[in-house]
Amino acid sequence: MIIALNIILINLQTAENKYIYASLLGWAFPFPLLHWPFLYLYVSALTSKKGFSLKLIWLHFVPFFLTIVLFSNFLFLSENSKIHVYEIEGKGYETELIIHLISILLSAVIYTTLSIIKLLRYKNQIMDEFSYLEKINLNWLSYLIGGMTIIFLAVLFVGNDKIIYSLVVGFVFIIGYYGIGQVGIFTGHIPHSILENNKNLITTKYNLATSTFKDSLPLSDRDLEAKGLKYLKSTLNQEAALRIYNDLNQIMLTKKLYKNVELKLDDLAEALNVLPNHLSQVINSIENKNFYDYINQLRIDDFIKLISLPENQKFTLLSLAFECGFNSKTSFNRNFKKVIGVSPSEYVKQRGLKTAIQK
Repeated sequence: MIIALNIILINLQTAENKYIYASLLGWAFPFPLLHWPFLYLYVSALTSKKGFSLKLIWLHFVPFFLTIVLFSNFLFLSENSKIHVYEIEGKGYETELIIHLISILLSAVIYTTLSIIKLLRYKNQIMDEFSYLEKINLNWLSYLIGGMTIIFLAVLFVGNDKIIYSLVVGFVFIIGYYGIGQVGIFTGHIPHSILENNKNLITTKYNLATSTFKDSLPLSDRDLEAKGLKYLKSTLNQEAALRIYNDLNQIMLTKKLYKNVELKLDDLAEALNVLPNHLSQVINSIENKNFYDYINQLRIDDFIKLISLPENQKFTLLSLAFECGFNSKTSFNRNFKKVIGVSPSEYVKQRGLKTAIQK
């Protein structure tokens, strides 16, 4: 709606219309300072469990209102006076126009940077909570940010209204196509029973750097120190962490939950009756992996066992991969090469399982 209103105001300032709607002249100036904050808040809403603070949201719109104040002398002129200023190409308002241009440039750079940082943090976060990335990677937001940047550069350097309007229309279609269909990502909740069950496990702070895990992990002192700092405020005690890890191994061995294509950290935590953040800490600390890598390692291990069985060589590699919990060929190939170092077909060929490749 902000984009639409901005375009309407700009269109009313064209040579054909500016004298008819002279009272609206200049009111399009502040709107570029709304686009970037809204984009950032949109990215924040999609990439964070908490979204953004409603108490502080007004801070993002301070530049918009300051711009209105900056041009207040012009905005509230009579229609004839506004027309005159336009005809002399803004003489007398040079300082205000320079400040306005600098504000727009700063807004674009700052909010683009903040949005990209949000996306990078999100990518790390989902790998701690999801075993799949295909439906939740939000890569399209990168294109959204890029699209805003292209429009911004077109406004600054091209100046052709038809090109700019065409870019804006395309941009709005992208928002509609991807954004409206975006499903909720962080929709899980912690059952009350799990909270009650874990009350006795969080009485002692657990510091990895000084725990007995130090002797069992193939990590350097620097790695241990970093992990210790990461979980310094954790309320998980060492005894509970070991119990969770043992239960985790047992449930994966017996129930093979990694075969669930859309397994999430919350799902696994509920199956173990533990807090998700505690489970994440255990996996990160003991396995030295995030949740995504941990689950996909198990899937790869299971796949290797399956292709080693003669009776399974009649199946395709992809069908066996799906049996192990992968949901796409791309995901399977990417994770297999990351873990093993070669592609699945190369691995099978090296092992002499030619029929599996041919099939």
